[in-house]
Amino acid sequence: MTNLRKLYINGEWVEPIHQHTLSVVNPATGELLAEVASAEAEDTERAIRAARTAFDLGKWRHVSAHERATLLMNLAAKIDEHQEELAYLEMLNNGKTLRESLSDMEEAAKTFRYYAGLTTKPTGETFETTAPLIARVVREPIGVCGQIIPWNYPLLMAAWKLAPALAAGNVCILKPSELTPLTAIRLFELIDEIGFPKGVVNLINGTGQNAGEPLVTSPLVDKIAFTGGTVIGKHIMKQAVGNLKKVSLELGGKSPNIIFADADYESALDYATFAIFNNSGQVCSAGSRLLVEKSIYDQFVKDLVQATRNIKVGPGDDSASQMGPVISQAHMKKILNYIEIGQQEGATLACGGKQLLDQGRETGSFIEPTIFIDVDSHMTIAQEEIFGPVLCVMPFETEAEALQVANDSPYGLAAGIFTSDVSKAERMAKSIRAGVTWINTYEQNLVEGPWGGYKQSGIGRELGTYGLEEYTEVKQIINNLQVEPTGWFADK
Repeated sequence: MTNLRKLYINGEWVEPIHQHTLSVVNPATGELLAEVASAEAEDTERAIRAARTAFDLGKWRHVSAHERATLLMNLAAKIDEHQEELAYLEMLNNGKTLRESLSDMEEAAKTFRYYAGLTTKPTGETFETTAPLIARVVREPIGVCGQIIPWNYPLLMAAWKLAPALAAGNVCILKPSELTPLTAIRLFELIDEIGFPKGVVNLINGTGQNAGEPLVTSPLVDKIAFTGGTVIGKHIMKQAVGNLKKVSLELGGKSPNIIFADADYESALDYATFAIFNNSGQVCSAGSRLLVEKSIYDQFVKDLVQATRNIKVGPGDDSASQMGPVISQAHMKKILNYIEIGQQEGATLACGGKQLLDQGRETGSFIEPTIFIDVDSHMTIAQEEIFGPVLCVMPFETEAEALQVANDSPYGLAAGIFTSDVSKAERMAKSIRAGVTWINTYEQNLVEGPWGGYKQSGIGRELGTYGLEEYTEVKQIINNLQVEPTGWFADK
């Protein structure tokens, strides 16, 4: 990459006005990976003006749906072409295993292809009314979209945001996490090669306060799409009131994963492990609350602990590693603090709970996969999102009790249900207040279906046709085919 110290604004790589930089660190080693450009408010405002001009006055508004589809398909092809390079770069920057990272690159390309396909599909509706009026409903792009993405899936989250917004005809300003900007920078180098019109896609690296906040408060930005923590999401909602801009939020979770005694035991055990320790537990939909029917609870916990102790934790570029580090030293300390709180509140550590400081992991941010038992549903560790490899296991006796505990959360992003009883599965799926519910599987995400949560897990949906609609305004057009005076105020 040749543009680490630059921002992408109005179709050009430009240096930040104040020449500030951010240090990007490898979480597996603590080593400096790069110094990248750090935007300030003036840089963000420059990107906003470029995007505003591109939408209001540029050629983008006249680009056909077929042309937009071609651009998105070309970008998907570029991601495929550079898949290994992008995966390795993300592994270094985020810490996840190379296997996970390669999967993310495949999904990112798939996302751009999916929305390229939707671009040219029929939209809108017509309806009958009193003659001589005809009426139709159309969907139009919202305008300038500020998009703020997290560090746990850097390139995939960029695809989830950019693909539907561009397919709908919007212009975008993307702000990646200051911790993981490297694949976003490389993505924009590929975007630059494809030839989007100037100002249509812009990249500003930087902190939330300096680079992100101006996006949220600017009256020239029509929509903010944010994926991240609930606290920041609430702050964005308040700040966006200034010009009543559209807001979509994909926020936190404390998702229940419910194992009934009649489930396929080995599958349930495997998925229970995957649901929480995949990506080091740094997944908004992680199955961080495991509810196990009491008749199998003791044996299930015993087998789960054994499986967890066998997980190989190490750098993402080690083919033997099954779980990488957490994102940073600061985040590791936050997770370890939650583990301490769990013990103080009376939960029992069944395994894990410590930082790993051996076998070459001394300078990285590695935590043992951790399981708590003797957890009460009202404990801090059972209510707050830890966003790390920490699992709370709780027994239940009845379907009604499992449902009550599952819904006893301020969040409602996802849930898992493992049972061989189809009727029971359907009853639970219908009653759990979560935007995504899996039956006899977990974390099987489909670009074709909606993604988002109930309660404090967010507002709006991503992916599928629902994700495209989030980037459109609905307009009704009424046409009078018999043009003549109404005579409303004529003399009687």
